[in-house]
Amino acid sequence: MASHERINPATVRKARTVRKWDLEADVVVVGYGCAGACATIEAAEAGADVLLLERASGGGGTSALSGGLIYMGGGTPVQKACGFEDTPEEMYKFLITALGPGVDEAKVRVFCDESVAHFHWFERHGVPFKPSFYPEPGSEAPTDDCLIYTGGEDAYPFDRIAKPAPRGHKPQHPAAAGGFLMQKLVAATERSGARIECDVRCETLVVNEHGRVVGVVVWQDKRRRFVRARRGVVLTAGGFTMNQEMVARHTPLIWKCSYKLGVDGDDGRAIRMAMGAGADIIHMDAAEVAIPLTPPRRLMRGILVNRVGQRFINEDTYYGRVGQESLFRQDAHMYLIVDNTIYERNAAGFEATHVEETVADLEKSIGLPTGSLQGTVEYYNRFAAQGEDPLFHKTPALLQTLTNPPYAAIDCRTDKVLWATFTLGGLHTQPTGEVLNPDGQVIPGLYAAGRTTSGLAAHGYCSGISLGDGSFFGRKAGRSAAMANAPT
Repeated sequence: MASHERINPATVRKARTVRKWDLEADVVVVGYGCAGACATIEAAEAGADVLLLERASGGGGTSALSGGLIYMGGGTPVQKACGFEDTPEEMYKFLITALGPGVDEAKVRVFCDESVAHFHWFERHGVPFKPSFYPEPGSEAPTDDCLIYTGGEDAYPFDRIAKPAPRGHKPQHPAAAGGFLMQKLVAATERSGARIECDVRCETLVVNEHGRVVGVVVWQDKRRRFVRARRGVVLTAGGFTMNQEMVARHTPLIWKCSYKLGVDGDDGRAIRMAMGAGADIIHMDAAEVAIPLTPPRRLMRGILVNRVGQRFINEDTYYGRVGQESLFRQDAHMYLIVDNTIYERNAAGFEATHVEETVADLEKSIGLPTGSLQGTVEYYNRFAAQGEDPLFHKTPALLQTLTNPPYAAIDCRTDKVLWATFTLGGLHTQPTGEVLNPDGQVIPGLYAAGRTTSGLAAHGYCSGISLGDGSFFGRKAGRSAAMANAPT
């Protein structure tokens, strides 16, 4: 075939029309990011003949672009070495609240119960962790330190729901460690004995007369090939962040964010392939939204206000929660208000955009309703002087009156500072990785993990949960596929 005739991914190929299989394996994994690598390793270690297919020229995907944080807890060796007590139950209580509404409780339960074992799995496969804690919460440490608060566990309301404990684990590597993590997982995948084929574009699924997924149609070496999966296909090919049409249909507000975290393969193709086989999709309107270059926590002694000059959240919480609240419920209008005592310049782009000698003049300069910011600052100062925040319960250590002029506003709208986003919705799966149809029935032969699915994060998020979710349930999906009975 001289040219590549594009196939609609939702148009499945009937198995009876396949005259010859070009490649075969027990388990076929589509996508070579964190979830795909872990699925491949687990399936191979379960004794299956595994074929891993990747669209790019090598492994990594969006996982390699990440900070490398993996959400794990319940009493990991790093947590214990750093003096933090944690249990699966406390971890569960936090995640069930922080990742909702709409969280899958069964997934959260097994994820928490087996988290320590998952930590040891990473170590066994060559991923090192330094037993050290980095005190600045939010994104990954700029050093090779490991443990960090990544979801507002120590901030209201979560500090009253579960005993706070840091659970973000970064592999021992300076600064962002996503690429380093994937180097280790790629090496482990190659050691597993699985076959790996790169520069392969998966086009659609092959389904037999009983509705079972039995293979995939791919484009490789300028021709169409048919790949048979004797036991199952595992889809781990990312979300739909880079597909403007799908984003516009499901979660249009995120397109105004300046940075879409993803690679070309995050085009939703795997999701649409599964939909063609009858798969259900859930939480497609959900997304992570964050200002990744977080200002120093010193600036969080100021207050965040919306377009009418009102506070809307406790400023010391996880910055992803701030971003989600601002974009989805405050029309992405957000200003950080500080005084001369608090303000400092920093490399994250948080420069003062309005500076005035009085709060009234600052309010006017921003264009807020008359009296709105003045009332907000007066109320905040009155209680901050007493170490209290009756509205949003910001930690007393960060409560500081705004009384030292000049006063400044930092415009944090999406066109002023860097906002990052990626989608959270996807295929509806069981904790085993089996894909469900809209009636809640398992689609035989089809499994998925990572951002191709709606995983642990429903409409909430905390840093590290994507790699934690993708790696953990990637393993589950790979093992489930490997243990499935091959159809006759």
